Amino acid sequence: MPVTDYVAQLKKLEDFLIIISFIACVLISFAFAYFAFKFRRKETHEQGHAKKHHNLPLELVWSFIPFVLFMIAFVWGWLVYKDVRNPPENSLEIQVYAQRWNWEFIYKNGRKTTKELYVPVNQPVKLIMTSRDVIHSFYIPSFKIKQDVVPGMYTYLWFSANHKGKFQVFCTEFCGTGHSTMGAKLNVVSLEDWENWLKSDPYKGLSLAEVGGKVFQGRCTACHRPTKQRLIGPGLAGIYNTQRDLEDGSSVLGDENYLRESILNPSAKISKGYPNQMTPFAGLLSEEELSGLIEYIKSLN
Repeated sequence: MPVTDYVAQLKKLEDFLIIISFIACVLISFAFAYFAFKFRRKETHEQGHAKKHHNLPLELVWSFIPFVLFMIAFVWGWLVYKDVRNPPENSLEIQVYAQRWNWEFIYKNGRKTTKELYVPVNQPVKLIMTSRDVIHSFYIPSFKIKQDVVPGMYTYLWFSANHKGKFQVFCTEFCGTGHSTMGAKLNVVSLEDWENWLKSDPYKGLSLAEVGGKVFQGRCTACHRPTKQRLIGPGLAGIYNTQRDLEDGSSVLGDENYLRESILNPSAKISKGYPNQMTPFAGLLSEEELSGLIEYIKSLN
């Protein structure tokens, strides 16, 4: 179901519920006021009594009509829910990995992007999502779709954007100190532009340090600054080839091996005064990206 169709169906259902709720409110309020006035106690010694205990036709009417309205809303809501939860068979599948504090997207040909999701317009897209650390929640407010992303299992979400543009993606499950920075951009482009983008080399013509700069901007800015300024993690300027004080009281030289290990297995040597909460990047970076990131950090000196 295209995004506009889904939103339109929800709007119609919402309008239906508001209208019948308003009518019911008016009828109940009128009946309450009428009976309160008609059967009020006129004298202090007067005792109220009912001349008739029940009215079967009236009781059937006020039970049957709400039941019919409730079933209409239930079936209508279930049909919309079924459509939005079951992607079409021709959906484009994209793997989504959440980790503190960024989103990674992997396409069928192996192309990877971080904090940038590219999809073709008017094409059903199925997101197969999991988390590498804690629970996150993938939310596109413009499309009114949201789904929790859970470690150790897959969750699913699908949509079909019917016009081109850029849309904001948020994480709406508190996932730590960098939660507010965990955003991404959904880029909806034409099918031709998407196919050309998918086949392009994102690092073509870039030096190794420039490759590392792109990796840094996509994956590291939630925790690190390219200066000496401290964020969640230490600032990266001046780290290379200097002595690093560790949490266990020892120190180590910040050479290439230290930088590589700190990226792939950050809990091996924890910098003094910083929490042990960085996600390991072993298996998440190609050798080109890893070498580029190390060269980028070296260049910050």
